[in-house]
Amino acid sequence: MQNSNKASNDNKMPQYIRIYDILKKNIISGDYPYGTRIPSRKTMADEMHVSVITIKHAYELLCDEGYLEPKERSGYYVIFRKEDGFVSTAKILSHESHTYQRTTYAFPFSVLTKTMRKVVNDYGEAILERPANKGCEETREAIRKYLARNRSIHVDISQIIIGSGAEYLYNLIVGLFGKDTVFALESPSYKKIEQVYRMSGVTCQMLPLEENGIASSALLTTTASVLHISPYRSFPSGVTASASKKYEYIRWAAQGERYIIEDDFESEFSISSKPEETMFAISDRDNVIYMNSFSQTISPSLRAAYMVLPKHLTEVFDEWLGFYSCTVPTYEQLVIAQLINSGDFERHINRVRRSKRKA
Repeated sequence: MQNSNKASNDNKMPQYIRIYDILKKNIISGDYPYGTRIPSRKTMADEMHVSVITIKHAYELLCDEGYLEPKERSGYYVIFRKEDGFVSTAKILSHESHTYQRTTYAFPFSVLTKTMRKVVNDYGEAILERPANKGCEETREAIRKYLARNRSIHVDISQIIIGSGAEYLYNLIVGLFGKDTVFALESPSYKKIEQVYRMSGVTCQMLPLEENGIASSALLTTTASVLHISPYRSFPSGVTASASKKYEYIRWAAQGERYIIEDDFESEFSISSKPEETMFAISDRDNVIYMNSFSQTISPSLRAAYMVLPKHLTEVFDEWLGFYSCTVPTYEQLVIAQLINSGDFERHINRVRRSKRKA
């Protein structure tokens, strides 16, 4: 097994993250099957030649993401299933009984105004120019590097499209797939998702949520070819898809010409000590569209969002939708790029996450 190898020290990644990656691969590959107890923290620490506290942090991450479950006075057990058919989950959630409130975490105003002034001074009248159709190159490049650093999403700049809010991007997605496409949505889900899709003329099938994601029976019988999900935390239910459920979604999308739209809203503010894993990063089928926005991380008044297309859809987008003008002003895009490139964007996210962990 890979976990018998000594954890290497040849890069700057924290030791517990490297061990987390090793153990996650072992669990996914079946070295630790569903329901088995993994070695104790002390045993694993001896095998890996690291401290027990390092193993503790790695195990906690695996628990956070739904690979392990701790049992008092017994140890840690694998709750992840990849190839074990469509997993059976818990009761269906009602619309009324499961809601959570979205919280806005104010970006430091002084940092924002300083950045705005810098962009004006650095770019001058160029801030008045019309942006490229997919968005300013500087902003898309900043997003590309940010995703590679923080979300294990490694893409070309051509795959990134910027638009004025998620609703605008939903319309582009309909244009990409066509109005005769059937979309499957979580139920309950953010009301505007369904509203935009239905107003665009597509058929929506609402799939009931259970406590760890969409009900397996509903996913198995849907006739949709596009699945729109919020795996980190669906609104208004607050449901987070487990690791097993994420792989169930990926197996579903691997059948025929199917796609997943990963609406990754708010995941930056997870209290986990590492960024949440994305469907885009763990899928190997090039059939996930990743979406996010800056309304929570910077300001609700900043109507800027972006999506990352599968590589093979970029030419289709350029041919069918490339004529659309970018709807986010150049100035706002350059402010976003400067916030990311300066490190202020990530420092704000890290401050909020530390604050939430202490709460």
